Amino acid sequence: MSDQNVRNAGFTPSGISGGSLASSMMSREARGSGGGVHSGGPTSTLQEMGARGTTHSSGFTSRGISGGTPASHMMSQEAKSHGGGTPRGGTTSTVQSI
Repeated sequence: MSDQNVRNAGFTPSGISGGSLASSMMSREARGSGGGVHSGGPTSTLQEMGARGTTHSSGFTSRGISGGTPASHMMSQEAKSHGGGTPRGGTTSTVQSI
C-alpha cells in the first residue's frame, strides 16, 4: 500500500477530506453501525495510517498481505471473529483494496 493511495482516498494528516472516498466510507460505516465509526474499523484504520503519513511496514502490499506484520495480525483477528474468513467490506479487505 502506498502513502499516496491513502492520501488520494482522502485519509490525510489533517483529517478526512470532504467529498472523498474516505468521507463516503466514513458515512456508510457510521450509518451501518448506528451513527458512529468504530475503533479498529476500516475508516479508523485507514485514517490512522493517513494521520501518521506512513503505511510502511503495515504489511498491506500490492502482492497481498505480508506474514508477520500488523496487516496479517489484523486479518487473523478478523477471520477469528467471523468464523474463519475475512468478510467482504470488512477492515482487512477494505484496507487491502486501497
